Amino acid sequence: MWLQREMTLNSKRRGFHLITDEVIARLPELGGINVGLLHVFIQHTSASLAINENADPTVRGDLERHFNVLAPEGAPYFQHTYEGADDMPAHIKSTLIGASQSIPITHGRLNLGIWQGLYLCEHRDHASARTIIVTLQGE
Repeated sequence: MWLQREMTLNSKRRGFHLITDEVIARLPELGGINVGLLHVFIQHTSASLAINENADPTVRGDLERHFNVLAPEGAPYFQHTYEGADDMPAHIKSTLIGASQSIPITHGRLNLGIWQGLYLCEHRDHASARTIIVTLQGE
């Protein structure tokens, strides 16, 4: 079985946002898959997707602060600056983290670790809604 769906995520402030429950809620077909794979892809170059700690919210803040050190705004060597000071750092962060994740499905559930969740990593200060493409495969 294959299924592909486009989902629009409401705009979120800059930071790391758990979206696991939102994605699952929009995939009722997930429950019918015994063994499979969920692939999630974001169609943007200034946001990314990650799997990480889903319990302690301080992890989200620490990730945001660390990535701001790795890709700071206003670096004097940036040439791509016409979309704002946060744009080029957003592209760098998106490249470092990545645009997709694949998650195994076992007995109708995402087979994430006990402390893992799917994140939308929003790297822009004033982002719009984000579009993800989810692809389910399995039996």
